[in-house]
Amino acid sequence: MFRKRTQETARPIQPIQSERVTSVLGSGTIWKGSLSGSGGVRIEGAFEGDIALRGLLVVGATGRVTCPHLRASVVIIAGALRGDITAEKVEIRASGRVWGDVVTAAFSTEEGAFLRGQIRMEDKVDIGVAAVTPAEAVFVEESPPAQPGEAAQEKTEKTENESEQLPGNR
Repeated sequence: MFRKRTQETARPIQPIQSERVTSVLGSGTIWKGSLSGSGGVRIEGAFEGDIALRGLLVVGATGRVTCPHLRASVVIIAGALRGDITAEKVEIRASGRVWGDVVTAAFSTEEGAFLRGQIRMEDKVDIGVAAVTPAEAVFVEESPPAQPGEAAQEKTEKTENESEQLPGNR
């Protein structure tokens, strides 16, 4: 009854699977294209394109993202983001800068964070991204670029074939 209480040590909270970073776009990287799938992604470099992610997206302090409409489960911004955001949870850190509208169910900012746009809070947010398992992922293999001599040879052969089919050359 009069025992001295011992302080409980704080246990680190383990993030749930969708809130763990599994891929990183480094600070020296510039990427243009689209990013989709599931898992956590951290962007420390520059990214321009579409993002549809079932999972966590972190824009690090050195990250610069331009995306017309970013869709992710959880978005944490410590860098710069230009574009609208639809997410279940959005957090803008003190160094974070956002230019765009936000639709979310949970929103938080730190003092010093910047947002130029509107925030619309919803009870539940559908980000419109289906979960993708590795077995369902589709990879597109691109053919290697033609050698400079091969392209010129193909063009010459095509031109010769076309000239044989002209009405005056029969």
